[in-house]
Amino acid sequence: MIQIRQDLTAGALEKKVKALFEISAGKIHSLAAAWRPERGAPVFTSDGNYTSRGWTEWTQGFQFGAEILQFDATGEKEFLEAGRAHTVAHMASHVSHTGVHDHGFNNVSTYGNLLRLMNEGRIAEEPAERQFYELALKVSGAIQAARWSAIANGGYIYSFNGPHSLFVDTIRSLRALAISHQLGHALMGENDKRHSLLLRLLDHAHATARYSIYYGEGRDHYDVRGRTAHESIFNTNDGNYRCPNSQQGYSPFSTWTRGLAWAMCGFAEQLEFLRAIGHSEAEPVLLKAAEATCDFYLENTPSDGIPYWDTGAPQLYRLADWAGQPADPFNPFEPVDSSAAAIAAQGLLRLGKLLGNSKYTQAGLTVADTLFSEPYLSTDPNHQGLILHAVYHRPNAWDRGGSDGVPRGQACMWGDYHARELALYLLREIQGKPYLTFWSQRP
Repeated sequence: MIQIRQDLTAGALEKKVKALFEISAGKIHSLAAAWRPERGAPVFTSDGNYTSRGWTEWTQGFQFGAEILQFDATGEKEFLEAGRAHTVAHMASHVSHTGVHDHGFNNVSTYGNLLRLMNEGRIAEEPAERQFYELALKVSGAIQAARWSAIANGGYIYSFNGPHSLFVDTIRSLRALAISHQLGHALMGENDKRHSLLLRLLDHAHATARYSIYYGEGRDHYDVRGRTAHESIFNTNDGNYRCPNSQQGYSPFSTWTRGLAWAMCGFAEQLEFLRAIGHSEAEPVLLKAAEATCDFYLENTPSDGIPYWDTGAPQLYRLADWAGQPADPFNPFEPVDSSAAAIAAQGLLRLGKLLGNSKYTQAGLTVADTLFSEPYLSTDPNHQGLILHAVYHRPNAWDRGGSDGVPRGQACMWGDYHARELALYLLREIQGKPYLTFWSQRP
């Protein structure tokens, strides 16, 4: 269980946050100098250098989004220009990509961040540039919404596995639908039928809350409140739910902690968005899921806030009282996942802010305090990663680590990006700047 530090404030983390962005600049420069587009998007490091892994190209937006976040945090225009140029040169195919559910990751991290900065007055108002970003985001949201499987009382955006598959991580990628809807767009279908992107967002969020999250209400033998299934399987002939599954976790009946973190952050963010647009009818369902997942994280994570990769990982029992002491990324049995911590911390902070609940706020600060320190913060200038000890796909053995076979010492694109996003969230609070959201109204 996390030992929540009550003495922490965002201000107390200012030195660590600024140090992170100082280190981050060198990491971005190193990757930009070494990266070759023909190799595919960088995914995770091997021996300190970013490599690709062709499963789906879901991490490109994190690479260029990191440049934009770096500008947002530091005001250094070289990063803005790099983020702009890379977005224009390389992101168009991701806007029209019909084969993935990850539009919120790729396109909101790039086009979305640039539009947000323009809305905030951080970059100059240029009508043609604005129209370019808005068009990309409109199309991206509609393309994502077109990956649709209907079920009783709603439907869901199906994963790259196919129409039978609902992934819990898509809840955070719903930001693409949210922005596209906010820009007045809709998905046009057969016979010119107009499909509301907001309705599809709500239906998907409800399906995720109902099928991906457990509430301790007797759903099955493993129904523990806040437990999260990575994948939910449906019968595409009749739309009926069949079973939980897991692609990247240990089992369908344990909790893959990065999937848990996606849910924590995604539900909290969508609650913020729905309140902002005056659409609070869905709040009870989403709030129930957000609180359950955040509470599960608090109860099933080591005392310093860094989780192991799966709460049911088979060798955890060999780590005596693993949840009652700080995580050990150097242990010879099971890896931690620092990327899950980076995502989860933001979910905790956002839910705490939304509810005025200091438990979640202080827990988020506790996680950030650990994450922004060694051995997680990568201070080696020869290592391209920013946050160490991340895990990608443990069952497929895609991760790099020590000679004992336990992944450690490496970083991933989504972990680095979300650590920067978390740091920017805190920096804005420290400096009294506007609250960080994935959307923003045009002034």
